[in-house]
Amino acid sequence: MTKKKNILAIIGSASSNSANLKLVEQIALLTKDNFNLSIYTDLKTLPHFDPELSVNHPPEAIIALRKAIQNADGILICTPEYIFSIPSGQKNAIEWCIATTIFSDKPTGLITASAS
Repeated sequence: MTKKKNILAIIGSASSNSANLKLVEQIALLTKDNFNLSIYTDLKTLPHFDPELSVNHPPEAIIALRKAIQNADGILICTPEYIFSIPSGQKNAIEWCIATTIFSDKPTGLITASAS
């Protein structure tokens, strides 16, 4: 029997009732026999990116996010499109990871959900 891969899904929306969250919850349900999918929904609680803290003194929430990314076999980012870009919370989380190599060689997928 093949070991199930651990996938971390990061929800880019700050809304607790987002279409992106509902989409990932459905993906988790449909793939439960193949993947252990955990969902990260705390982007709006992360502190604003601070390059001076990023390397030497990252906040605990950032350490936890980085550890979750590092421990995952793959990443699924499900994010809405805001004004032809990604939400600021999603960008902020990615910026906190630039001083690391946690995304190096990490399979990563990006999807979006839209009402239309």
